[in-house]
Amino acid sequence: MADGQTNQPALSWTYMYNFATSRGYTFHCNSRRSLCVMLIAVLLLVWMFYMAISSIGGDSAFYVYPNIYNDAERDTFLFDTFPEDFMWSSATSAYQIEGGWNEDGKGVSIWDEFSHDPTLIYGGQSGDVACDSYHKWRDDIEILKEMKLKAYRFSISWSRLLPDGTVNSINEAGIRYYNELIDGLLEANIVPVVTLYHWDLPLNLHKKYGGWLNVAIVQDFNNFAKLCFMRFGDRVKNWITLNEPWVVAQLGYGSFVKAPGILGDGMKTYIAAHNLIKAHAAAWHTYDNEFRAKQGGIVGISLNCDWAEPYKRTNPVDVEASNRLLQFFIGWFAHPIFVDGDYPEIMKTRIDNKSRLQGYTESRLPKFTEEEKQFISGTSDFLGLNHYTTTYTAPAPEDNSVPPGWGKDNGVQKWFNKKWPGSGSGWLKGVPWGIRRLLEWLKEEYNDPDIYITENGFSAREPENLDDTGRVQYYMSYINEVLKAIKLDGVKVKGYTAWSLMDNFEWAAGYSERFGLYHVDFNNPSKPRRPKLSAKLYTTIVENNGFQEESHGTLEMYLDPNLFE
Repeated sequence: MADGQTNQPALSWTYMYNFATSRGYTFHCNSRRSLCVMLIAVLLLVWMFYMAISSIGGDSAFYVYPNIYNDAERDTFLFDTFPEDFMWSSATSAYQIEGGWNEDGKGVSIWDEFSHDPTLIYGGQSGDVACDSYHKWRDDIEILKEMKLKAYRFSISWSRLLPDGTVNSINEAGIRYYNELIDGLLEANIVPVVTLYHWDLPLNLHKKYGGWLNVAIVQDFNNFAKLCFMRFGDRVKNWITLNEPWVVAQLGYGSFVKAPGILGDGMKTYIAAHNLIKAHAAAWHTYDNEFRAKQGGIVGISLNCDWAEPYKRTNPVDVEASNRLLQFFIGWFAHPIFVDGDYPEIMKTRIDNKSRLQGYTESRLPKFTEEEKQFISGTSDFLGLNHYTTTYTAPAPEDNSVPPGWGKDNGVQKWFNKKWPGSGSGWLKGVPWGIRRLLEWLKEEYNDPDIYITENGFSAREPENLDDTGRVQYYMSYINEVLKAIKLDGVKVKGYTAWSLMDNFEWAAGYSERFGLYHVDFNNPSKPRRPKLSAKLYTTIVENNGFQEESHGTLEMYLDPNLFE
């Protein structure tokens, strides 16, 4: 059944229960008793027919979005549990929650400077205070405990440890803050998962040599990573080098959307990505050579990617466009790291050809040396996936005009189905089956890696009701699709991380877009955290390690705010 098609009833267990118990008909038969009996018999047969269909394979089918996603093969809810050692987590990042932007010796980051320009952030807002987690980290641990989570993913502010970005000046107050946070998590039996870089580059390095546009940053990042391994690695066993390098390269150095806000020329975005990949590889090798044997941890990278659904799955041209976009999106970073140390062939071919047609003497895509390829290949112990949404894809008309850019280079057009559930962000639609298809693609493309979902979540606009049923539907359906990928497709998903633990500073959107499981009142100086309905749903899923067969009624309660007290 096509998405959004509503001319047939969604055969959910609740529909049939209501039909069978609370919907009835009164017949005044009078003298036409035989006709009355026939009508009753027909209605009974219809009811039995629906019951038979809806219970094929066992219990009645259940759909989270019965009026939108109701394909029996694709969308039927799976009642089962995750592996026993599955890692349930939630996530934040330093700039988005910590505040304390200039306290205790912290240096200035590019996001401090970027957000202090009131024209660049919604409402002239900033992360100067944010959730005030620099002072309220104990409160953060308490809400993690309330949700029974096994792990907490957070990032370390580079400029809080190294104010000028270099190891020439180490801020011990910053070291102490993260030591206290890590120790507090371990005391609560919560595993710390630490991201080294979540976009907040020390401003000094940007002004000194251009930040990620200069290869000098590879050594400075490696020094920062080594310091973290030395100071925290006795307790931290799960490391992520970079969060969403696509965003850093494309939106930070290819457009004016994210800090440092450099408008790209079709070259800077690829140069930044080139250095990000080198920096990741350097940090991985440092851990592998100097710390792994003693500390016994793992080091990976978190890559963001939307699923690219071919507009017509039977059309080879649309299928090729889908694969091309995925290669330009996640393959840009995953192919060098997980395959052969180099960019996907389609990227090299298209950018080489377009560069020549645009009058460049060499490709705008930098080249790795053979030595660099060997150094980069295989430098991740797991694949971290940040996934939020899906788009339809088809080939776009070729555009060789200048200025060039990543969008023109991939040559793919993408769009949403208008019937897909919306969110508080224009770029995010709820399309649960997309995450399963992406996980299957990653399994095949990158030789069946261990995968940790390091971000997945749903936004709403402020003000937001605590009964956040849109987010409830999103989490229930997406987590269930992850379960299907594990149980039905054999994808090695090892953990799931909900974004985000609490409402926070959402970059250029300020505080207008809310992703949190916990609501934060930013107008209150104490920044109180209050659980939303989605936090209670997530806790139920974690406690059950999935979806127990007998949990139909519990799930229905979360989907209907009128039944929740």
